[in-house]
Amino acid sequence: MSKRLSVLKYSQAMKPLFDFSAAVNDSSLERPLIELVLFRVSQMNGCAYCLDMHSKDARAAGETEQRLYLVQAWREAPFYTERECAALAWAEAVTRLGDHGVPDDVYERARASFSEEELIQLNLVVIMINGWNRIAIPFQSVPGHYQPASKEAA
Repeated sequence: MSKRLSVLKYSQAMKPLFDFSAAVNDSSLERPLIELVLFRVSQMNGCAYCLDMHSKDARAAGETEQRLYLVQAWREAPFYTERECAALAWAEAVTRLGDHGVPDDVYERARASFSEEELIQLNLVVIMINGWNRIAIPFQSVPGHYQPASKEAA
């Protein structure tokens, strides 16, 4: 696979998504939770570039290999907090929005772990990564070159 075009070349067209991402990343949600959500949604969408990026960012932020390897099977793994499980369930439901939207049980679980404002922030994280996946996949962004900021900066 080779990159079809460089989205960075079109920085003016991409500016709204970059600005949106900067605002979303400035939320009050904890960074490790955000990274798990970014990684899981990218798995679901099959975005190699974003998986490479967010696995590196998660590790730089202190995430363990074990939790990254098992995030696809988070329901069966004992390594995630209830808040993380609620976030992952929410991220999956929003990413796979079907004819009936997000199921009530997923919403209720999320509301038990997140304030209204946090749930909106979480939803924006899911929207953001789905948007980036839909940029990276069709334009075949090539994984492997991304380097995370230092652990202190993450």
